[in-house]
Amino acid sequence: MVTYALAAMDGDDDRVFKALADPTRRHLLDRLFERDGRTLHELVSELEMTRFGVMKHLRVLEEAGLVVSRRRGRHKLHFLNPVPIRLIHDRWIDKYTEARVAAILELKDELEKEA
Repeated sequence: MVTYALAAMDGDDDRVFKALADPTRRHLLDRLFERDGRTLHELVSELEMTRFGVMKHLRVLEEAGLVVSRRRGRHKLHFLNPVPIRLIHDRWIDKYTEARVAAILELKDELEKEA
């Protein structure tokens, strides 16, 4: 079982945006989305980057709360935590699209009434 620290999800949007700004970190998130619980070795094998470089990227993702890790025996497994991305969506994307979506739905209703 993986637990998510609430401190990592305290609304610190800057850390999440910083983490998402880098294409390598987005690639790592995509790999974890495809299959959660990957080891560092698995993640390194998919990138043309040193183990140390991948570890630095994972540290930024963990500090932003986007990745959580757990030890299983000798291995450290990395898991995607989608909650901070959802919070960004709700705070920064959803509210800006609400009016547009409502307007499109109203237009759709009006056009269907005329048809």
